[in-house]
Amino acid sequence: MDNLLRLLIVVVALAGFAVAFYIWRQKRRAEGLVCPLHSNCAAVIHSQYSTFLGLPLELWGMGYYALVALTYLSFILAPAARALNLMHLISWLSVLAFLFSLYLTYIQAVKLREWCTWCLISALFCSIIFLTSLAIYQ
Repeated sequence: MDNLLRLLIVVVALAGFAVAFYIWRQKRRAEGLVCPLHSNCAAVIHSQYSTFLGLPLELWGMGYYALVALTYLSFILAPAARALNLMHLISWLSVLAFLFSLYLTYIQAVKLREWCTWCLISALFCSIIFLTSLAIYQ
């Protein structure tokens, strides 16, 4: 059962990577995002809150999702890779990503008063990864 949950995390992380890559590519090409909520995604992804430590959030997202996907895939394919320290590290990383996504959702709701569908989907993916990792390691 744990390997099925790990596989779920890999799939969700790959989907999260795709979302972050889509945002990055559209920003890089200076093309608008398709925003299914009929809100102003551009106001969110080009806001003062769209960077962290000088890097665009979508790059942080791509790095996070790639690391999670590769780590959990290694846990499935090579159970010996499940070193306790690495499992704790990736679990804490998912906690931080979940909390940061809550913060960014707050920013959209309260500070910007605009919604980015893709950002909300990414927050959902962070939540799924966090909750699934809790289920695995309890």
